[in-house]
Amino acid sequence: QVQLVESGGGLVQPGGSLRLSCAASGSIFSIPAMGWYRQAPGRQRELVGGITSGGSTNYADSVKGRFTISRDYAKNTVYLQMNSLKPGDSAVYYCKADPYCSGDVCYSSTWGQGTQVTVSS
Repeated sequence: QVQLVESGGGLVQPGGSLRLSCAASGSIFSIPAMGWYRQAPGRQRELVGGITSGGSTNYADSVKGRFTISRDYAKNTVYLQMNSLKPGDSAVYYCKADPYCSGDVCYSSTWGQGTQVTVSS
């Protein structure tokens, strides 16, 4: 089962940009979909967006037009490009791999440890 490690978080001013990375410990080729979620203090974890193995993407209404998800099979990495950031985007951002099978072995979903994004002046 792959392990996921997020990076790229930090402090950014409103209107700024960040690119988060989600590096997998192994191949992501067999994973049908991967997603980005976020959780702000006192709030439930929410879906930011996801990407399928075919490259289709979906986004929460709150981030459409500002965030872009992509995946690089050669690097086993999924990215979240965040532009025009707002204070309301501040949260811990998590990467998730959906359940998948590799050969005869099937694995449950996997979460990364999260990376903090703070949007503040």
